Amino acid sequence: MAEEPILLWFRRDLRLTDQAAVAAAIRSGRPCAPVFVLDDGADGLRPLGGASKWWLDKSLQALARELERRGSRLIVRRGPSREVLPALAREVGAGAAVWGRSFEPGARERDAEVRAALGGLGLAVQEAEGSFLVEPGRVLNGSGEAYRIFAPWWRAAQRTLGEVLPSPAPAELRALAHWPESLPPSDWRLHPTKPDWSSRFDWTAGEAAAQARLQSFMAESAGRYHLARDLPAEAGSTRLSPHLTWGEIGARQIYAAAQAADIGQDAREKLLSEVAWRDFNWQLLATYPDVVDTPFRREFSALPTLNAPEALEAWRLGLTGYPIVDAGMRELWATGWMPNRLRLITGSFLVKHLLIDWREGERFFWDTLIDADPANNPLNWQWIAGSGPDAQPFNRIFNPLLQAEKFDGQGQYVRRWVPEVAQLPDALIHQPWTAPEPPAGYPPPIVEHGAARRRALEAFQKVRAASARTSNAGV
Repeated sequence: MAEEPILLWFRRDLRLTDQAAVAAAIRSGRPCAPVFVLDDGADGLRPLGGASKWWLDKSLQALARELERRGSRLIVRRGPSREVLPALAREVGAGAAVWGRSFEPGARERDAEVRAALGGLGLAVQEAEGSFLVEPGRVLNGSGEAYRIFAPWWRAAQRTLGEVLPSPAPAELRALAHWPESLPPSDWRLHPTKPDWSSRFDWTAGEAAAQARLQSFMAESAGRYHLARDLPAEAGSTRLSPHLTWGEIGARQIYAAAQAADIGQDAREKLLSEVAWRDFNWQLLATYPDVVDTPFRREFSALPTLNAPEALEAWRLGLTGYPIVDAGMRELWATGWMPNRLRLITGSFLVKHLLIDWREGERFFWDTLIDADPANNPLNWQWIAGSGPDAQPFNRIFNPLLQAEKFDGQGQYVRRWVPEVAQLPDALIHQPWTAPEPPAGYPPPIVEHGAARRRALEAFQKVRAASARTSNAGV
């Protein structure tokens, strides 16, 4: 029995270091059959966006190289997992299977079907922990329910952590005696074509790149993280988010590195709270899976929104007339990423200035962000829209001019991404329409801030009225 191989099913955990499923496969003593299944939405999970596919293409190739260095291979198959994995198990004569737990909507149903199919073939199936610092469902409130507010959840979560010691990557994995066919990268169909809008992406995917990025961040800029993360012209972000999204690095590794580094308490606490925010969103998604496309606060279904395709397109293309908004959206197109502060500014502008449904923005970010995360993406949009369980109040409306002056005072970020206004002086860079000669080729604002603010607050009154009706109905 010990010689019957074990299927090692990779999902959003594309690494070998501190990877519980990998460790379990090695402990089994069996030859290992590492596999990734390209399901294209066939498993009932949300289909990947274009930028995520671009990243996955590179990440799988990186994982394959890491496995080859350890005497193994990555088997890539396409189709529904409930069909692909049992077929592969029969093909290699597997006697066991292991994978990391997944909490995406539809994942538990998919995994139950796979478990039943493999169990029917006589395989012993094990689920391991995933890439979280605090796995969903592990920390509950005094009533045994999931926390809805981040701060008390994080305080409780920290009390459970103890010392975090990530385990090293294995030196080798037992190889199969005979390797089955694997879908070659040329047939994965993950890279954008016609046109290749990812041609300017400048990222290196994979576990080695993630670890290198973590080390350089800790050595060079982590000590200023709490100060610089909101300054888009500085390299203040960790830029680890796409690596986290695909599990090329785990939250435990970042936590351990932050605890060991001499970066100061303020920077450490801010960094760890941002890593924890991701885990918190995953807990919310696991508990309330419909938050992907339904307001958590149901009264926000009464928020009147506009069907404004021209305004939506201007926002997507970075042609709103507000340079700070347009700079963020243009960086997104060029790199597949934008700093957190710009995500807040651009998201707030769409939802509150343009009064466009947050789901339009969420879908666009899902397609264009290389770090589009099944939990972070919808729940951060709900945070911006005021409809989430722990959300910014809707009536807190970012003034894009004040945001620009506060976080890009000299216009360095705007000048980088909106060249039409680059020659304006600092005093005019964020409101070019006030220049004696507005720059040619750059549009005027598609909405005036004061009027947009008043319109948004009027719309919010509809939500408040709906909330009052709901409260009265329950009395």
